[in-house]
Amino acid sequence: MAIEPTLRIAADLRAEYGNLGCVVQACLRRSEADCRSLAAHGVRVRLCKGAYSEPESVAFVARREVDASYARCLRALMNGPGYPMLATHDPRLIEIAGSLALLTGRAPDSFEYQMLYGIRPAEQRRLANTGAQVRVYVPYGGDWYAYLVRRLAERPANLAFFLRSLRSDA
Repeated sequence: MAIEPTLRIAADLRAEYGNLGCVVQACLRRSEADCRSLAAHGVRVRLCKGAYSEPESVAFVARREVDASYARCLRALMNGPGYPMLATHDPRLIEIAGSLALLTGRAPDSFEYQMLYGIRPAEQRRLANTGAQVRVYVPYGGDWYAYLVRRLAERPANLAFFLRSLRSDA
């Protein structure tokens, strides 16, 4: 893992490119501390669960542990002045994010939800209708299919959301 060099490069580039962000995988044991460090003015952090297989010495492996780590990372980011970008389709984590936004007095334009196109479109619209910032992304490039399959495989419920969205506008 090349986390330290990546975070150093991002910090250096942020001076010239103010909108530069970085991604933190909640599954890594170090991520809560990284989120506390990154929760600074002008820093954009995309928080995801993480989909890569890592040794248990550096990563949580149980879904419950990863979800708990995501919630702790989310709390650290929402308590700071940075710009959290919350990559999740998980209803419970979305609810936690909304509650933390209220508790911390965050304006709707001071963070965003990020969701994959075709998964939970009704939830995307619901969030947007509340005034929340919602970024919907589409995988592209030579490996788009492998990326989509990994996203669907990492959580079986994602596949159900995706299949329902093909059938209707659920």
